[in-house]
Formats: sequence, structure tokens, C-alpha cells
Amino acid sequence: MSSKKFRASLLSGCIATLALGLLGGCTTPPGEDPANVVYNEVQDPIEPLNRYFFDVNNALDALALKPVAHIYNEALPDAVQDSVTNFLNNLSQPMYFLNNIAQGDLDGAGDNMGAFFTNTFLGFGGLFDIAQIDYDEEDLGQTFAVWGIPEGPYLVLPVLGPNTSREAVGIAGEYFIDPVNLIARNNDVDNVPLYRGIASAIDFRSRSLESLDEIEKNSIDFYATIRSLYRQNRKSEILDGQADLTPLPDISFEQDDDAPLATDRVSLLFQEDEETVRRSVPSTK
Repeated sequence: MSSKKFRASLLSGCIATLALGLLGGCTTPPGEDPANVVYNEVQDPIEPLNRYFFDVNNALDALALKPVAHIYNEALPDAVQDSVTNFLNNLSQPMYFLNNIAQGDLDGAGDNMGAFFTNTFLGFGGLFDIAQIDYDEEDLGQTFAVWGIPEGPYLVLPVLGPNTSREAVGIAGEYFIDPVNLIARNNDVDNVPLYRGIASAIDFRSRSLESLDEIEKNSIDFYATIRSLYRQNRKSEILDGQADLTPLPDISFEQDDDAPLATDRVSLLFQEDEETVRRSVPSTK
């Protein structure tokens, strides 16, 4: 019964998210002028609501997810944590495969299946990355982008965090079509997506503790910084790392002592993005 209620709630959420995306898509962007470039980069028509949910998510993170991630880091050896990451990635390979097929990338689909079968049978269910294949992590939101569907407005979803309406609909769609979820439902195994989501959240948060803390510490507007990083990273993922990303503006702030140029790696933030954010820190006189 609880599973049926959860699915009904999720379906309602999908409809609401899609409605938001359609409403956002009806907003008229600026004309063909320089302001249009800024509009495309920071399209955020419901920013007050997004900021509210951003603050709610930060509070939940501070109260629950971050402390659990610290305990997870301290309690488990690095090798065990790596195995958890490998296992979660391996469970996602069938979904990556389907998205690569939908995008017409047969080589990428072959890499996904090669990694999945090798690591499943030789890596003890995916606990060990025996295949060592450099594969693309393609989700439904990226597939929609390849199909030409506009990203829509920026959205901050409760618990799920930064998204766009296109990516939010993709997340909802993957809940229903992910092969692992389908197999679990067909075998009356309840709450597999929920358990996967919780495990993925803890794994991701444990790997981004220092990076997120550093970004929050050095950001004048943490919300705007996360929004910019998210959208740049999504652009890079959609173009398979070949995007000519627009760098973030330099953020200058005063410190009590002289400080050299600071280079903060944020690769652990959004699916191992290798984009480096550089900020210039002036010395106080």
C-alpha cells in the first residue's frame, strides 16, 4: 500500500513538474540582443521559490545528510567506499545503455554493456571495476537535449536539488523505465529506487564534503554559484565534455592576511566534472 501511495505521489509530482516546465517555456525571452545571452545562462523565472527550496535543502543537508556523510567517511575504509560507488555505478549501466541507444551512440552503448557484464560477473556484482572502461553516464535529460527539447527554466526540487524542467521530467521518467527498477517491481521487491537514491545521496555527499564547503565559503551568493556550476556542467555532459564553457566571473573578497591565487577543484560535485573554478583573491594592504 505504501508503495502505491509513493508511486501516486511521484506521478503527481511529475505532472506538476511538467506543468512548471510548460509554463516556464511560455515566458518570452529578450530579443536578439546581448541581454539574451545572460537570459539563456541564468533563466530563473521562479527564483524566489527556488531560493526557498534551496534553503530548505541546505537545512536538511546540515541536519541529516552531511553528518551521515561524515560518519560514512570515518567509519568505512576507502576501499569499501570505492566498492559502494562501483556497485551504484554498475546498477546504472543498463539505463546509460538505453540512453546511448536513444541518442544513436552505439559505441557508447557497447561500452556500457561491456562494463556492466564484465563487472557484474567478474567484479562480484559490480563491487569492483574490473572492466576499467571509460564510459559515458547518459541520463534521460541528456537524451531529451539531444532530441532538441529545450531545457526550460531552472528548478530547485525538494531533496533532489538543482535541475531544469527538462532534467526533472527525465528523473521522473527514469523512475519508471530504469531496467533495475522494472525488474524489482516485477519481482515484488519494493522501494528499490528509494534505497538506491539514499545510497547514492550519501555516496555523492561523502565525496563532495570538502568541495562544497570550499565553494560555500568562497561564494558571495552560494545559490547563484551552484546554479551556474550546475548549468555549465549539464552543458558539458550533454556535449560529452566538448562544451566551450563560459567561465564564472571572478569573485573577489577580503581576507585578514595575504593569500595567493586559489584554485578550487569541483570535480566531485556534479558527476566527476573536471571543470576547475579559479578565483582571484587580492592581498589586503
